[in-house]
Amino acid sequence: MRIIILIIYVLGVNLLYAQDSLFTPSTIDTLVSKNLNDSVNLKCKSINELKLQANFNPLDNHVSSTTLIALGAVTTGIGVTVHLYNYNAWWKGKQTSFRIINDWDYALWIDKCGHFYGTSIIAHGLSSALDAANIDPENTAIYSSLGAFLFQTYVEIEDGFGKDWGFSPGDFTADFLGASYHLSKYYFPFMQNFQPRVSYYPSEEYLNGEHHDGNVIDDYSGQKYWLSMRMKELLPKSLAKYWPSFLMLSVGMGVKDLDGRGGGTREVYIALDLDWQTIPIPGKFGQFVKNTLNYFHLPMPGIKISPKTAFLVFCY
Repeated sequence: MRIIILIIYVLGVNLLYAQDSLFTPSTIDTLVSKNLNDSVNLKCKSINELKLQANFNPLDNHVSSTTLIALGAVTTGIGVTVHLYNYNAWWKGKQTSFRIINDWDYALWIDKCGHFYGTSIIAHGLSSALDAANIDPENTAIYSSLGAFLFQTYVEIEDGFGKDWGFSPGDFTADFLGASYHLSKYYFPFMQNFQPRVSYYPSEEYLNGEHHDGNVIDDYSGQKYWLSMRMKELLPKSLAKYWPSFLMLSVGMGVKDLDGRGGGTREVYIALDLDWQTIPIPGKFGQFVKNTLNYFHLPMPGIKISPKTAFLVFCY
């Protein structure tokens, strides 16, 4: 449920963002990666130089207080909603003294992948909100990464007081890495060639009502987390010329038969993915769609490489 709420938030702030500016950072990044600098008369060697010369938003570079206040209110509302959901689902009537529980092997690391992804998509949503208010690019990267990390840290601290839970150093580390990844894309443009994604289809236990707590976020057997790579940018030039620019290659992980004590089966996949930034969807709303879809893995051909190798027409 928390993931669903976060997705709704990202959709909302990206839609507001798309309405405010056509020249989003991802649009500029796409121009750089496609070597279209000359067409917009911006000759830069790096994404940071491009953003500085473009002054972030060529159409309107003043901070929009109205937009900032509106999005701040939306962010606060989402935060309160998530808090109430967490409280009723995990914390209500189950408070105890703060404790630390090391759960590195709890779910074969799929939960840690979820924390990395969750923090990065929260940062993405916050970044879109700050972008819409015309906050400068560097501060946008810093504040959105910090905001996402602080929110996730708050959740971890609340878990530390939960009777059935505890503060997890592993989850906290994954949250930190997710925020760091988001920030690194500004300071190290090469990192923009790597994109976290998620796919989800309810497990049989969840569909049959046999899941232990009925929460989608804990339905680990139905989740897969992916790291997509822009092979066009990563391959040697002699090979890159043969690789379609709209295709990415993804490595994914899923789990089955978890027992809550570190037992279960880890599954590893390799699959194709679409780079939505290269798809010609015109207009501001089109840019919003592309920004958001790159965080999700859609059914694509792939190979299951462990525990048993199998070719999958639709790897999801």
